[in-house]
Amino acid sequence: MIDVDRVRSETRGRPGLIHLNNAGASLSPAPVLGAVVDYLQLEAEVGGYEAAAQRHESVNRVYGAAASLLRCEPDEIAFVENATRAWDMAFYSFEFQAGDRILTCAAEYVSNYVAYLQVARRTGAVIEVIPDDESGAVSVDALAAMLDERVKLVSVTHVPTNGGLVSPAEEIGAVTRAAGVPFLLDACQSAGQLDLDVGKVQCDLLSLTGRKYLRGPRGTGLLYARRELAQALHPPMIDLHAAPWVEADRYELRPDARRFENWECNFAGKVGLGVAIDYALELGLDAIEQRVCGLATRLRESLSEIRGVSVHDLGRRRCGIVTFTVSGLDAEGVKQALASRSINVSVSVVGSTRIDMERRGLPAVVRASVHYYNTEDELRRLCAEVGALAQSR
Repeated sequence: MIDVDRVRSETRGRPGLIHLNNAGASLSPAPVLGAVVDYLQLEAEVGGYEAAAQRHESVNRVYGAAASLLRCEPDEIAFVENATRAWDMAFYSFEFQAGDRILTCAAEYVSNYVAYLQVARRTGAVIEVIPDDESGAVSVDALAAMLDERVKLVSVTHVPTNGGLVSPAEEIGAVTRAAGVPFLLDACQSAGQLDLDVGKVQCDLLSLTGRKYLRGPRGTGLLYARRELAQALHPPMIDLHAAPWVEADRYELRPDARRFENWECNFAGKVGLGVAIDYALELGLDAIEQRVCGLATRLRESLSEIRGVSVHDLGRRRCGIVTFTVSGLDAEGVKQALASRSINVSVSVVGSTRIDMERRGLPAVVRASVHYYNTEDELRRLCAEVGALAQSR
């Protein structure tokens, strides 16, 4: 069980604020904030290189922490400046050719999909969207039927930006591993709220961010790269850290996942992300998942009871993201009205995940994303405010 009083006491939220934008960026706990500020102060006092040398163990703690989080080895982890760049470094390492097939989901995130479009335009590769099942999640049976020797990559978002759906990652991993097809999982919005095990998921590559459910600093991300595949991939960009210059006309890529890293990075953020992961591990990912999903379930039920409010989450398995619309009001207007009442939510627009939202006729949805430090009273207040807005339309 989560000690809610404790985690709220360690969360420096503004008095009266209800933060329900955790899928955007969570509020960092005091130990994370303290670690980042302390490291920045040391840099200011002794110099950046010197601080890194003095705090070498703290800086590199992130690899062991991330390995514990994902159940992998530390040499399979790369620290990258954000989840998008982590995903890019993985995706652009594949050498696509004309006729290669990229399989993805209808709820794929915009940054990933525009990368597919760019590669398709450059190389002649083909993008194919895996059909959904009756629940709105990826149909694993349809995916299995699509796999052949031309499929170069299966790339799926675990938790989409526009709803509480959780893609069936373990089932996808089982069929891709059996077919020998690489599987790239975007875990940007699942890491920190769901218990992830890359061995069970059987993904080959996984990207995540620090700022969302892990409660880490902005400008931090991680890439998991399964050792056997990582050694066969050539990153699209390299530097002296990723590839030492061993002779005048030759470099050698590092044998581990750090071939996807840059030498220069956010060292204070790196320290903070390690602390954030340790904080989550101490609480327990299973306990976090149970509380987050439990709060979200109650919120969905309460919002569904409000006249004029429609909840738009899909899938058999759902997470801490709850999306809804208010009849007669645009999503941005709802967000601003709630912000004026000290309630933070966000908006997902059609351009964020166009295929899914166009299919469902949704121009935008309001997104309320709960975390374990939120309370039932906060959710009741949100529903009361939404109800008042629905009545005023």
